[in-house]
Amino acid sequence: MSAELHRTILSEMDASRAVLESTLYCREAGFGETPSQMIATAVSELVRNILKYAGTGEIRLRRVKSSAGGGIEIEATDRGPGIADCEAAMQDHVSTGGTLGLGLPAVKRMMDEFSLESAPGEGTRVTARKWM
Repeated sequence: MSAELHRTILSEMDASRAVLESTLYCREAGFGETPSQMIATAVSELVRNILKYAGTGEIRLRRVKSSAGGGIEIEATDRGPGIADCEAAMQDHVSTGGTLGLGLPAVKRMMDEFSLESAPGEGTRVTARKWM
């Protein structure tokens, strides 16, 4: 198994492939079915945001270690319009794109660690970790 899974997201097909491959990557890393599906769901939300708001971007999964054990880190990046109010974006039912506004808050709830960095005109970076 490679140390990192990296996919450029340019289309819906890329997004679907990234979700499928993330499940397999997590299983190979030793995660059970349920946490692997949670990570894949987080990847799905993040790649869909890339396509909807930025058009293109990248998703990376890597194995990480801490003193407590191993885990998976997801990093989603884009050079899109950015998020003007990150605090508001993390509230359920807040959306600038006409969606339900549940994606980023759901990713935060599913993962053990979560960070969102964004600024208007500079793009967005989401980093999330799930520990075994």
